[in-house]
Amino acid sequence: MEFFIPADEEHIKREKQKARELRKSQWWKRKKANGVCYYCGKKFHPSELTMDHIVPISRGGKTTKGNVVPCCKECNNKKKYMLPLEWQEYLEKLKNDKTE
Repeated sequence: MEFFIPADEEHIKREKQKARELRKSQWWKRKKANGVCYYCGKKFHPSELTMDHIVPISRGGKTTKGNVVPCCKECNNKKKYMLPLEWQEYLEKLKNDKTE
């Protein structure tokens, strides 16, 4: 069961602006250049990777180097606004559903 209290609009606006700036940085370009999705570990062309906040902005996460990772669009769409623990539970449920 998820418990979700959205972050305030100002926080979201401020962090999205920081994310736009971070995407322009050499640090981010190098991170993306590896071509590996943080979540599924598959290889992609760097242009196919998106920036994902491990702790989503909408859940109070910040745009910092320690909270953003490159990920494929599929994983990003599945993860949405889940926290890391919720994402792990989701993956476990998928795994269990496949083995049943």
